[in-house]
Amino acid sequence: MYENEIKILELLNDKFDLSQRDLSKRAGLSLGKVNYTIKRLVESDYINVEKDDNKMSYKLTEKGFKFIDANLKNEKTKKIKLHSEDVKNINQAVILAAGRASDFDKPVGFLEIDDITLIERSINLLFNENIENIIIVTGYKHEYFDALAKDSRINIVYNARYKWTGTMCSLSLAKEFIHGDFLLVENDLVFEERTLKYLVENSSRDCVLITNETGSGDEAFVEINNGFIYKISKDIHQLNKIDGEMIGLSKISYEVFKLMLEEFKTNKNPYLNYEYLLMDIGRNYNIGYTKIDDLVWAEIDNLDQYNHVKKVVLPRMKRKELTVRVDKLKHIASEAMCIDMDSIEDVKPIGGMTNKNYKIVVKGKNYVLRIPGAGTEEMISRRSEKINSRLAFENGFDSELIYFNENTGVKISTFIEKTETLNGRTAKKEENMKMIAGILKRLHSSSFKFGSEFDPFKTAEEYEKLLHKYNGKNFEDYNEVKEKVMALKKVMDSFNINKCPCHNDTVPENFIKSGESKIFLIDWEYSGMNDPMWDIAAHSIECNFSEDDEELFLNIYFNGEIDEQHRIRILINKIMQDFIWSTWTNIKEAKGDDFGSYGIDRYNRAKVNLEKLNKKLKELK
Repeated sequence: MYENEIKILELLNDKFDLSQRDLSKRAGLSLGKVNYTIKRLVESDYINVEKDDNKMSYKLTEKGFKFIDANLKNEKTKKIKLHSEDVKNINQAVILAAGRASDFDKPVGFLEIDDITLIERSINLLFNENIENIIIVTGYKHEYFDALAKDSRINIVYNARYKWTGTMCSLSLAKEFIHGDFLLVENDLVFEERTLKYLVENSSRDCVLITNETGSGDEAFVEINNGFIYKISKDIHQLNKIDGEMIGLSKISYEVFKLMLEEFKTNKNPYLNYEYLLMDIGRNYNIGYTKIDDLVWAEIDNLDQYNHVKKVVLPRMKRKELTVRVDKLKHIASEAMCIDMDSIEDVKPIGGMTNKNYKIVVKGKNYVLRIPGAGTEEMISRRSEKINSRLAFENGFDSELIYFNENTGVKISTFIEKTETLNGRTAKKEENMKMIAGILKRLHSSSFKFGSEFDPFKTAEEYEKLLHKYNGKNFEDYNEVKEKVMALKKVMDSFNINKCPCHNDTVPENFIKSGESKIFLIDWEYSGMNDPMWDIAAHSIECNFSEDDEELFLNIYFNGEIDEQHRIRILINKIMQDFIWSTWTNIKEAKGDDFGSYGIDRYNRAKVNLEKLNKKLKELK
């Protein structure tokens, strides 16, 4: 039907006794056009013409009413396209944690499940999805959250009116910290590890996570229409159909958040919850959804729910997460090795400090799957590691490299059989010292060249920049100590060192014995051309060698012929390592880890060794 006919029908639906002149004025059409349109509507049986005392009136027929009804419904489904782009990286999240559950004398987020609080679990899951900026809106007993604020990635906002306001008020208080799209998480939730990834990876920038109804009695039911959220209500009678249940996890674009704030300015109901305001915005803009039918999750509003989570939900969730984790690892390995998932017979964790390592069995043959730790891409060049790992295998230092993805850092290599992973104690055995010194000396005298150079002075500068990026803190006298440390470059340059292939991370655990006579050196993440004394210094520090232990190791490595220059280079490299790794520790702690006194201990040792070095250099002069 043409636009003119629709205009006339809508006008007549409002007032049936309008004259053609009235219709002309209101529709903005000429009298001739109105007359022509009326005739077409009569011929099509959309209106009837009635004459009363020489006055014409036009009444919609049943067909006309049905058309108007369908047209109005169609108009309601038309939405404004808000975003010019469909996908945007998410690095922020808001956790709503202001409310009180009367059964508990602390915020619900500080209830423990499996030796971790609810809020710490949620924070860790957000960090796993590369969410590096978290805003927590607090209220009841807000002092509980103070310790979390020590993490530079977390900002705390206090809702002083939490007793008399709903979640939209809490969300609005976070506005000064929100600068882009964000995830919204309710504080009282327990959910599977995989859950947030569904939101992060969903193509809709505004997206609500739903699952099948739980029958809890407090569900927020959801109705979907044309692929988008249509209604949310706790009253099942208000929905035409039930498509799922909203659990309290959403992704909200910055544009929609601003619209919510604008709408909230005129709000007269302080108890308004954010999801209903989101639905108000959804009348004109599309709000998407992602559904996980079989999600294991729960909310904790009272003691019964808390006990149910501990006894029923958590064990079920752990079983499910283990299955999902293994399936994910199998999927990664099968794609990397171009094999069917069913041919992977077993997956077992085999340790790892920063990274996660798994032993996988494929048709009776063993491999190691390495999944890199979160945030390692900022400190490690995976491209260099790939090249150097290949060279290490080709020259007999490591097992065969099967697969390496330099974008993700995923690596698969053959498993070393009959192994013994060395540690600080076993590395002090003389027979093991001989094997370690032997493989290091062979590496340092190799003719091949790594595709990268490890420069400790540049690394120190890069780590300092990362520390500033994460709003971390340097030690009080850092600038003074840094000046002394960086001055050591001139001393090192004066030695005209011939740089050679180096491992640069010679912790004892990276030396793997296979049988009695074979030793491998694994994990070439930091490898590059460097002063070979770096490897010696690092091994001595990481094994906690005494002076006698170190003297024995040096005698083995140098065949009893060590000169003073090598000793000075070892000491300088020890200083550099302690200085660099103390900054690394501060970076990790700025991101939420706790290393106790590890960082300051290494930093203080660097200062002590600086004094030793100055004394040595003066004696040489």
